[in-house]
Amino acid sequence: MTLDDDRISRVTWSLLAEPSDAAAHATCTEYGAGAGLEILAAEDVGPIARAIEKHRLADPSDPTTRRQDPQVSGRAALRRWSERRRRIDVDAVLDQAREQGMRVIVPGDQEWPSALEDLDKRAPFCLWAHGPGRADALTGAHAVAMVGSRASTAYGEDCAGSFSAALAGEGIPILSGGAYGIDAAAHRGALGVDGATVAILAGGLDRLYPRGNERLLQAVRERHLLLSEAPPGTAPTRWRFLERNRLIAALARVTVVVEASWRSGALSTARRAEDIGRTIAAVPGPVASAASAGCHRLIRENGATLVTEAQEIRELLPHTDPAGESSHAVQDELDILSPVEHRVLDAVPPRSATSPRRVGEEIGWEEREVRAVLGRLDLLGIVRVEGERVRRR
Repeated sequence: MTLDDDRISRVTWSLLAEPSDAAAHATCTEYGAGAGLEILAAEDVGPIARAIEKHRLADPSDPTTRRQDPQVSGRAALRRWSERRRRIDVDAVLDQAREQGMRVIVPGDQEWPSALEDLDKRAPFCLWAHGPGRADALTGAHAVAMVGSRASTAYGEDCAGSFSAALAGEGIPILSGGAYGIDAAAHRGALGVDGATVAILAGGLDRLYPRGNERLLQAVRERHLLLSEAPPGTAPTRWRFLERNRLIAALARVTVVVEASWRSGALSTARRAEDIGRTIAAVPGPVASAASAGCHRLIRENGATLVTEAQEIRELLPHTDPAGESSHAVQDELDILSPVEHRVLDAVPPRSATSPRRVGEEIGWEEREVRAVLGRLDLLGIVRVEGERVRRR
């Protein structure tokens, strides 16, 4: 099968099956997308049942088939796909996508993100892309996902925006889901410094959702990239949001949860990231803040790395050298003083001047000994010695 044939087959499957359709993924993994369509056309339940049995699947797209007999699950899948196939028009969808400037990316294309291989049989059939950015260049080992609650606070939005701006300003792509709250703050932070950002949506790219973020998503599309596994015309739904989260987790090396309630959807992104060996980080919030309860839960129960600034996130990326001393850990000059120097300094009044002779009298030293130590403290910028007067800086 040529790459073009495989592309058409994968586009067809993206129209036939939901992202959560484990039976479809198992069938295409086992036989290939083209052969899977031939099985569907022949209405042959046997190969589908064998794929389901081999991959030991329950079918989450059909709540009536939890760990049922593979033949039962296979017949349910076949009915589901056959019904949809009668309603879809692959050529019309592709024509619509081309007219709107979208493109389809499939495995084998140079632009296909290799990071999706970690999803194994749950990798998307294809990706729909819109924008000048390349999916392979803006994802992977050097990308950071910034996610969190839609019902965010000013604190969370400030953290997401400032962290994203700092990272994007250093050339690190920022990935998020285009939603209200933390997602929007992350995208705006990156755009504000002309940094790269990718919005990974749950619905078709012809329906920018949520509508309140339409101008923001247009800006991302015009300057960088929108991605979705859902074909044009697909409405965003709750289950599609949850499945979309696995793409965010896979496409970034580090997932940072900025603000999340106890049951926030952002936690599902973190769980997906953990499942495929990605690094998880969380931003702490006020201890009494319900908006940060999920972040605290990740740190306490899931071993997420606590981060409080962009530099700490940057250092979680592979092949990244530490950027130097943290802005939260500026060393106090007093930490480097010897006990002798501390003793002399303690004898210098905090708000008034004194003399080296008086300091010596205070600690029982000779004046020349005191002057030698005061000279070192002066060089360190801790005291100022002017003739017979000494004072703290």
